[in-house]
Formats: sequence, structure tokens, C-alpha cells
Amino acid sequence: MLIFLKPRLVLLSVPKTGTTALEEALSPQAEIAFRSRPEIKHLNLRQYLNRIRPLLNPLGGPEFETVAVVREPLDWLRSWYRFRARDGLIGHANSTAHVSFEAFAADYLRPGNRPEYARLGRQSEFLIDNDGAIAVDHVFRYEAMPALVEFLSQRLGTRIALRRRNVSPQATTDLPPAAEARLREALAPEYAIWQAARQVP
Repeated sequence: MLIFLKPRLVLLSVPKTGTTALEEALSPQAEIAFRSRPEIKHLNLRQYLNRIRPLLNPLGGPEFETVAVVREPLDWLRSWYRFRARDGLIGHANSTAHVSFEAFAADYLRPGNRPEYARLGRQSEFLIDNDGAIAVDHVFRYEAMPALVEFLSQRLGTRIALRRRNVSPQATTDLPPAAEARLREALAPEYAIWQAARQVP
């Protein structure tokens, strides 16, 4: 999470949506930066509203606006699968190196006690307020990153150049049509959020 005081912006870091590249490019302009450890870097909207915003209230002025990025849901899962297949995780319980993507996807949808490698939340969990409503002010598609960069450039008054960071290794992530259909159906609420996300500054 990056907080910019003068433009009154809070950039949430939804995992696997280019947050490392954004953090590297924008941290010098941010007065407050939560980074490094995942539980600090990836604070969600509720954590911001309940813990961080009260600390900003004494500053006065207009309300801060929140910004986040969401990725096409199936591509988001593919990115997690590839990320957890990297050599550094082999032998760990959350490694997907010896699990097919089809098995990973099925375990992700499994109710109850999932294998550790499939214990992921949903992107929507980063965007909801205390009432369970999507309440981030500006939600951009990951696939429309140039639109987000233009938006941030305008609001921050500076040119922004992103470099690729935290790139996951290659892996086979094909699914049989029936398995993909089940996954898309289960992720329908996530797709609705992604479809509604901005593609223009």
C-alpha cells in the first residue's frame, strides 16, 4: 500500500497485479509506504479503513481516494500457480511444482480444508468495505495497465515508467473445457468486478 498525501490517493496492492513494479516506480513519491512483508504490503480496503485512515484523519482536507488493480480471474490463478511452481518453493507445502494446473484449480474450489498450495483468497476480498460492498474508488484492469499509469501520472504530476518485476516462471496452465467452465462459473462474481473495472484513465 502506498499513500500520497497531496493528491489524496491510496494505492492498494492486490497480489499478482503488478504491485511490485508499481511499488518500485512510485515509492519515491509516496509519503507513506507499506511494503516488503506480504501482510504489511498487501493490506486490504477494510484494513485501510479501520486501521490506517484514522491515522490520516488529523491531517484534515478532502477524503483520500483509493485505487486498486484487478486481473482477469483465471489469469490471476494461473499467475499464482506459476509463482508457486518456482524452484525456491520445491519441497514446501505451498509448492505447485509437482501439481497440475487442473488439480490446483480443483483444489482451489474445494470447500473446507484445502491443500496449502491452493489456499488463496479472492481479489474481491481486497476491495470490499466493512459491509461487504466493493468500495474502492478507482478499480483498473491489470490488462489496461497503461490506463492506470496515465491516471496516476496525472494525479501525481509525474511521468511513470514501469519495469517488469516478480515475473513468474513458465508453466503449462491449460484446462479441459469442462474444468474451465466450472472455474469460470465459480468465479462469476470476480468476473463481474473485472468486467466493470476501468480501462481508460
